[in-house]
Amino acid sequence: MNTYPDLILYNGRITTLDPKYPEAANLAIKDGRIVGVDDAEDYQSGPDTKTIDLKGRRVIPGLNDSHLHLIRGGLNYNLELRWDGVPSLADALRMLKLQAERTPAPQWVRVVGSWSEFQFAERRMPTLDEINAAAPDTPVFILHLYCRALLNRAALKACGYTRDTPNPPGGEIQRDKNGEPTGLLIARPNAMILYATLAKGPKLPPEYQYNSSRQFMRELNRLGITSCIDAGGGFQNYPDDYEIVRQLHDRGELTVRIAYNLFTQKPKEEKDDFARWMRMTKPGEGDPFFRMNGAGEMLVFSAADFEDFLEPRPDLSPNMESELQEVVTMLASNRWPFRLHATYDESITRFLDVFEQVNREAPLHDLHWFLDHCETISDRNLERLRALGGGIAVQHRMAFQGEYFVDRYGAKAAERTPPIRRMLEMGIPVGAGTDATRVANYNPFNSLYWLVSGRTLGGLELYPEQNRLSREEALRLYTSGSAWFSGEQEEKGILSAGRYADLVVLTDDYFQISEERIRDLESTLTIVDGKPVYATGDFQELAPPTLPVMPDWSPVARFGGYGAPDYQRLAAPLGHNHTTTCGGYDKPGLSGLWGSGCDCFAF
Repeated sequence: MNTYPDLILYNGRITTLDPKYPEAANLAIKDGRIVGVDDAEDYQSGPDTKTIDLKGRRVIPGLNDSHLHLIRGGLNYNLELRWDGVPSLADALRMLKLQAERTPAPQWVRVVGSWSEFQFAERRMPTLDEINAAAPDTPVFILHLYCRALLNRAALKACGYTRDTPNPPGGEIQRDKNGEPTGLLIARPNAMILYATLAKGPKLPPEYQYNSSRQFMRELNRLGITSCIDAGGGFQNYPDDYEIVRQLHDRGELTVRIAYNLFTQKPKEEKDDFARWMRMTKPGEGDPFFRMNGAGEMLVFSAADFEDFLEPRPDLSPNMESELQEVVTMLASNRWPFRLHATYDESITRFLDVFEQVNREAPLHDLHWFLDHCETISDRNLERLRALGGGIAVQHRMAFQGEYFVDRYGAKAAERTPPIRRMLEMGIPVGAGTDATRVANYNPFNSLYWLVSGRTLGGLELYPEQNRLSREEALRLYTSGSAWFSGEQEEKGILSAGRYADLVVLTDDYFQISEERIRDLESTLTIVDGKPVYATGDFQELAPPTLPVMPDWSPVARFGGYGAPDYQRLAAPLGHNHTTTCGGYDKPGLSGLWGSGCDCFAF
């Protein structure tokens, strides 16, 4: 029997998150699991044993996003132009123009959320005139949070939106004084108009969706993600829209471990959806790379407390309780874990009323059920949730919407949105994540920065010190904390003997750099199941083979992913000379940006 390790990592600063042995210098790995911590010298290297000198770098357990829409995001990743991480609106609009020029008909240019105007040096939204100037002929759809979407004239034409188009039940088409659509779609009272309009765009063919999903996972690996819990999504039908990721799994090409929840698709037919899926699958079915995790985050449409802090809090339907109780009773009776989108304390009160009723008939303890988001949950409802054995998955949505929340509800109310410190004090399971890709971005280091600093992308300080986390606490939520939500807390999140060999070698020391620089961290080596899935810099020779982007006109092929790293290399040639009329002079904070740093939108 071969007892040689497959891989030995040495000369590192390894944060294990194991309370019994928190810091190590080396690890031994065999068959995808850790077999030794700080005892690599006790293992004899075999002919196939690989050794990696970590060169003193910080190593952390692989990051686990407990609320990510990876499957849907993967199918569309190659179609989407990314503004997340772009520091100026001027550069964002240049990217839009460049992409519009290379996008063939009938395809669209899509910027599908993950950005905030407060990230831009100009601290403003793009105008419809700017979007039409950048792309006069190619349809453009730009989603801003789940608040609104901006469409250029070509996109209005492609969607068939005219003065005669009525407002749909789930939104508003803004019109000018002549009744013509302006291009602004408003999510009022919910985001259905945004979902439905985005769904009108052309899809990628299956072979490109396959490539797109692989590209997205490689991008997540670049940022240290090794696991996620997929929260389903609107227009993400099971099993049809899971076929690509299932093929990737069957071919051994998943580089992120995925536990997935099933999101109901049909209003008023939710129980039928789950009853059908119960005949097809069950929680835990699969393997450590691809496994079914239960129901949600949508259980019944009447329980959707849509989070748009530009609008008043929505009142849920009076039918919500009866509809939710019917579905949750069926789930709990069949021992299906579930998750539920829950923003406002007023909604959570009603949800917990239902869960307490269900618990009398079908106990919820040990089911690993949980609420997502919980920005305004009260201490009383935290107590009720704890009594039922629930958990809470938190995300950095407030980093994108904090300014809007403060404008509507005040700075005092924002101080515990969500009250993470209180959750931890009460012993409630808490996992961290992003809710990417449509509202917040998928960069976990943005989320870790938010947990530690309490600040929005625009720098607004939301939380007092007592509701911020230490760096180690934040990291625990993103690793061992998230593992609870898929029932894998004994397998993931800690680097100790017997657990999965999923780890990240960072570009800098998470524990030593300044708080602001946490957002700039990336992986220089990501290992999943004991194998390198991403490598660069000192570890470039370990990198998997290059994966060309398909189609070749994809925004990912031109700009890259988060932060548009490939655009940064293009930005210098795109600069121009400022004039006294362009508005590019004397703008504080713009000079260090990628391109000209000019707000005049010149090309």
